[in-house]
Amino acid sequence: MFRSEFRNSLRNAWDDKFICCESNAAGLMDTTGARVGDAVSQASAGGVTAKLSADIYRPVAAYWHTALVLLVQGVLSYRGAIRFGKLHALTEVYRAGLYEHTIISEWMMLGLVLAGVWWHDSSVLTVLGERWRSLGHFLRDLGIAVLFLMVTIAIGSVFGLGRGDESAARSILPQGQTEMWLWVALSITAGICEEAIFRGYFQRQFIAVTKNVPAGIVLSAVLFGAAHLYQGISHALQIGLLGVMGGIVAYWCKSVRPGMIAHSLQDILGGLVRH
Repeated sequence: MFRSEFRNSLRNAWDDKFICCESNAAGLMDTTGARVGDAVSQASAGGVTAKLSADIYRPVAAYWHTALVLLVQGVLSYRGAIRFGKLHALTEVYRAGLYEHTIISEWMMLGLVLAGVWWHDSSVLTVLGERWRSLGHFLRDLGIAVLFLMVTIAIGSVFGLGRGDESAARSILPQGQTEMWLWVALSITAGICEEAIFRGYFQRQFIAVTKNVPAGIVLSAVLFGAAHLYQGISHALQIGLLGVMGGIVAYWCKSVRPGMIAHSLQDILGGLVRH
């Protein structure tokens, strides 16, 4: 009987020791696992941050394509300057045809840009902006656009930007209901296409080339202003300044959608109010 009790005591002591060791091992594994999990999470977060930082400097299209787009844009700007210069000598301007020609040219230019982005295996949304996921997302971009529009109008009023010889500019303003609707279509086209081309495409490419965000914003704004030199130096400077501001907004929002809305509204209001 004594032996039996002794064996039971040893067995119970061994079981208690085994359970204690097992609990300690489990606790150690949990602690180690938690630490490893935290390390993996931190590494993953760092990897995501590094990837997002690297994506800023990654070109969205081949550089030869950018050179081609620059060449085509230069030709279009030169032809626009010649056409705009001839308006002074014309007694009657066929505005509807001018609007239609410009609309087609803008969309073709955007098509050329998107083709290069697609060919480079980049998402076209990097140029066109992220899709609106909800009504709140759209309202946020709309609010930013309206605020940006108000700021640009205030700056233009304070510094008197854009003032000068507007005889040629006024000659292309809409007259009549048909031309007004075409003007609205032209303004929406310019807002979408020009923001996608200059802020969505050129700005990203210049940032990739220079590895410098401010330099990319300024270079795309200079190009944006130069593309409007046919409207005169004063207008081109104003448009270049707006390009810098629009570039900052696009970079901050990580989207060109607010700029598209503001650009379209500004052109629509500018044409109709001045008319």
